[in-house]
Formats: sequence, structure tokens, C-alpha cells
Amino acid sequence: MNIGDKAHLTRTFNKKDIEMFVKISGDLNPIHSDDQYAEKTKFKGRIAPGLLVAGLISAVIANQLPGPGSIYLSQKLKFVKPVRVNDSITAEVEVININKVNNRVTLFTRCFNKKMENVIIGEAEVLSPEIML
Repeated sequence: MNIGDKAHLTRTFNKKDIEMFVKISGDLNPIHSDDQYAEKTKFKGRIAPGLLVAGLISAVIANQLPGPGSIYLSQKLKFVKPVRVNDSITAEVEVININKVNNRVTLFTRCFNKKMENVIIGEAEVLSPEIML
């Protein structure tokens, strides 16, 4: 692993994904689950829960970079743009710092849509498996 290394994952969020997340998380905000309510908001329709979308970042970290055995220590997130039903979102992580003494990796994290517009930006600190450093 080196500074500048990147990994990504793309997923399309459909109504069923959103409904399952709402049920599991208990996030009952009607902006995610009630079409009539959501139509009356500034978003003019349902949007996906931010943490559902941010979960893609976790998947990239756990499965690709740094990979299996990684442990999240912290994550800063800024929600820049809403994600709508059936939007395809790509999560990307980029290594910006490596601390070999503590096996910690700092990652620039972002999620973006098909138009390459950021929907989430942030930074994560991850405890990386020693074999990865």
C-alpha cells in the first residue's frame, strides 16, 4: 500500500435497499420512505439515507483498501448532495497518509454520482492489518 493508492465500488440504490435500511436502522424520516411527504420537500422526492450511502465507503475499506482485517477508527463525512432512488453511486477511497508505527492509514473518502458530482466527502482513519503495511 502506498500514498495515492485508490479503490472504488459502485452500487445503484433502489427503493427496496432504502426500505430495508430504514427498517433495520430505525431511521423513520419520511423523506426516505413516504413519496407524498418527500414530494413536498425541497428535494421533490425520496432520497436515500446518508449513512446507507456512506456504507459503501466501509465496503471499500473492508474488502479492498486496506482490505480484510481493517478496523474503522474514525470517519468524517460531509453530505454534499442528495442521493435519489435508483442513483448509481461510486465510493472511492484514496490513501493520503500511512503510519507504519501504529498500523494506521488515513484515507480521503468520497461518494459521487454518474455525473461525477460528489454526494459525500470525508476522511477516514483505519487500523490496517500489519501485513498490508
